[in-house]
Amino acid sequence: MSSLRTLRRRIRSVQNTQQITKAMEMVAAAKLRRAQARALAARPYSAKITEMLGNLAGAAGDLEHPLFKMREVKRTALVLVTSDRGLCGAYNANLIRAAEQRLRADATGATRLYLVGRKARDYFRRRRYPTLRTITPVPAEAQLDFAREMTQDLIGRFVSGEVDRVELMFTRFISALRRRIVVETYLPIAGGKADGSPRGGEAIFEPDAEAIFGELLPRYAAAKLFAALADALASEHSSRMIAMGSARKNAGELIDLLVLQRNRLRQAVITKELLDIVGGAEALH
Repeated sequence: MSSLRTLRRRIRSVQNTQQITKAMEMVAAAKLRRAQARALAARPYSAKITEMLGNLAGAAGDLEHPLFKMREVKRTALVLVTSDRGLCGAYNANLIRAAEQRLRADATGATRLYLVGRKARDYFRRRRYPTLRTITPVPAEAQLDFAREMTQDLIGRFVSGEVDRVELMFTRFISALRRRIVVETYLPIAGGKADGSPRGGEAIFEPDAEAIFGELLPRYAAAKLFAALADALASEHSSRMIAMGSARKNAGELIDLLVLQRNRLRQAVITKELLDIVGGAEALH
């Protein structure tokens, strides 16, 4: 009977876990819909401002701006975007592993981490990696003000010469079932047209090209960072939805197995009791 009681307790425990994981799966699915819509909405604006920047940079000729300046890379800031919360499968582990590989690949040791999210902060703090800054908590939804504040800080570090290049490492959202870790150069901003065409050469700058780029480049940098943060949040929610769905399914399979064991044990107990009754009745005769 002790084993039977143990099985019943385990079944109730797993059922409670299944209910929790199902609720978390549904919450993650609801958050994913909002995060996916925000991520997809950010991409056209980011693409358009990138196209505009390319056209204007081609028209501005030899304009020199601090954010365009390419210099010898002595120190790189790697902006690693992770989450504050776990229970999202291998989402954070894959990012951290990719960041470690990137650090090991830098033989000069000139890469410094710029960490976004508690998971990255906790991991690299325990291993005492050199970091420039840690940002936590991360907003539950992608916020433009948050991206602007980060942009101002990164631009300040780049312009002052504290770092010579800034790279973004985050998970790009492709679909609810597909994600990909990407590394993009954030600063310096690549000027000029990618296809080398002279389109946009007739542009007239008013009041002047320097003022236009002084306003446009921070907006471009903030839009690019906002799009990356929105992709990262959508990827986090999709990873959590899939992880909780798998946990719920595994809990259901475990419940079926435990119920089968319980029924077999009950059947064995009943059979034993019947045999005891029959044996007692025969002994009376």
